[in-house]
Amino acid sequence: MISTQRIIYCPNPDCTHPMNPRDDVLEQASTHSRLCANCQTPLVYRYLWATSRHQFNIQAGEKIANRYEIMTPQIWLDTQPALLPNIPEELPEYIIPYLRLYQQQLHVPQVYGFEGDVLLLENVPIDETGKLYPTITEVWEQATPVRQVYWLWQILQLWIPLLELGVASSLLLPNNLRVQGWCIRLLELVETLHATSLQELGKCWQPLVAKAKTPVASGLQNIVQQMCDGTHLEAIAFQLNELLLSSAAELPLTLKIAGATDTGSQLVQNEDSCYPTDSEDQDDLLLPQVSIVCDGIGGHEGGEVASQLAVQSLKLQIRALLTEVAQQTELVTPDLLKQQLEAILRIVNNVICNCNDEQKREGTQRMATTVVMAVQVPQRIQTLSGWQSDNAHELFLVNIGDSRAYWITRNYCQLLTVDDDVATREVRFGRSLYRKALQRPDATALTQALGTKDGKFLRTTIQRFILDEDGVLLLCSDGLSDNHLIEQYWQNYGTPVLTGELALEDAVHQWINLASQKNGHDNTSVVLMHCCVSPGYLIPAANTLPLVEIQRAELEEHSSHVGESSQALLTLDIEESATTTSTQAIENQGRQKRWVLFGGILALLIGGMSLGLFAYWQINSPIFQQICRQLPQKVQQLCPQLRK
Repeated sequence: MISTQRIIYCPNPDCTHPMNPRDDVLEQASTHSRLCANCQTPLVYRYLWATSRHQFNIQAGEKIANRYEIMTPQIWLDTQPALLPNIPEELPEYIIPYLRLYQQQLHVPQVYGFEGDVLLLENVPIDETGKLYPTITEVWEQATPVRQVYWLWQILQLWIPLLELGVASSLLLPNNLRVQGWCIRLLELVETLHATSLQELGKCWQPLVAKAKTPVASGLQNIVQQMCDGTHLEAIAFQLNELLLSSAAELPLTLKIAGATDTGSQLVQNEDSCYPTDSEDQDDLLLPQVSIVCDGIGGHEGGEVASQLAVQSLKLQIRALLTEVAQQTELVTPDLLKQQLEAILRIVNNVICNCNDEQKREGTQRMATTVVMAVQVPQRIQTLSGWQSDNAHELFLVNIGDSRAYWITRNYCQLLTVDDDVATREVRFGRSLYRKALQRPDATALTQALGTKDGKFLRTTIQRFILDEDGVLLLCSDGLSDNHLIEQYWQNYGTPVLTGELALEDAVHQWINLASQKNGHDNTSVVLMHCCVSPGYLIPAANTLPLVEIQRAELEEHSSHVGESSQALLTLDIEESATTTSTQAIENQGRQKRWVLFGGILALLIGGMSLGLFAYWQINSPIFQQICRQLPQKVQQLCPQLRK
């Protein structure tokens, strides 16, 4: 039937007058001002993509199930988003690829529910007004050279995961490939009905490459020709990555970073830690390339220690990694850098885990911490113009637990990370849809954190991004991200930083004040990294920190036997039902030897009971004592206990 009322319901179950006129709300300038007229709860505008294996005849203006308002035949607005959608007890097999690809939320939509034969998808490339983002072909010719290569690189990274799940055809349909700024987003997953090869992908790229910008055109044409000729994926990925970094390095890059942590209005103890903070030494050689947020677990006697120990340990290990990268004469591949970061996280994990064992901490007394960390790796590279650049604009993002990262520009806010919680686990293993999994009483319980179990069980999520636009990278603990505060208020505290109206340090404290008002039940940590590649948007030079050359730091080898970790704080489901084939690095013999040596050092660190820092504790190392001096008093008191 045709709808006579254009309303949206307040998601607050206690609201006494939940119906709001939709037209009036849509005329407001920003999403954070869309509030229920009765209780002032933010209204949720959830636009869904409707698709089906069968034809369905639905017209714009209809209302389905007295709930879904039809904007277009395939774009539906859920006017009652607080209600659970229709979800069958037994999930159909054809939606399993969506569930397995839940970690790829930046690019892949997720199943919301069903309405008859119609599958409803959320997290789709639809903007806040209900309009689809443009296709890659629509905006290709207006894109910069680096953006064109970056889009193709993302598609290539999705090729193997989608191929393994039988939906690689999703990447062969131009209308299915949408773009939100830098990010490639799929409208839906399309089942592959025949054998699909890299040659087909190359043929699909040919029309785009024919219109590529001059600086990258010949390089892309050569790559596409090799794809059509049957060259292996590894070689294609290596060449495309080199072209991507060479083109990105043409851009200027200025970074500024600020961070702070706060106890919260309702607590007396802060279990969060972050880097940097207001008190940080501005001459620290890791600034402004490294940002870290950790949220401690295990009570004030454990969580506080775990989070601060993790931050200090990560700083030591990342400094060594950046030193090694700076000495390389050729590009280090993203896969190899991810491997080194994974090794570092295992080292830090086992330091905390062994500390728990030494202190005989059991069950909920075991200390642990979440972590979200961003590392901007300044590799040297020859640009497409022929000059030597000191920075290839690579940003690596690491997360374990539910601390989050967001990318904020003038036009949008993107969540970059996926929480490691029970609801996510249920979806990834194909056992539930996300909305239904959220109904579980343990939905938000963590499934992993640093220090709960031995590092061999750690499943670290590491992503590589290219900084090719002005934006603010926001890292935070759940004291800020809870209750969707960032999604509601990013325009208040994100856009003014990019326009120069708000200093980065002030933005940090405004975010923290917001969290204290709205989520005062928890500690809050916020670190902002302002990334500028457009000279017209640069903040005054006096307020920027220049990129610095990381000086050489010493790495010492320590090894001994690793014992089994005792019972963990968290219930970690370590079964992994779908494996993703990573692109292998193609390197010359000299670079292999150098990185094998560095990898061997890390392997020894992981394999030993000391695991780097723990060894320093046992032998009363001056380096570890220096770390202890930098930590609060409670952590300092822990140091001598560890050596007993």
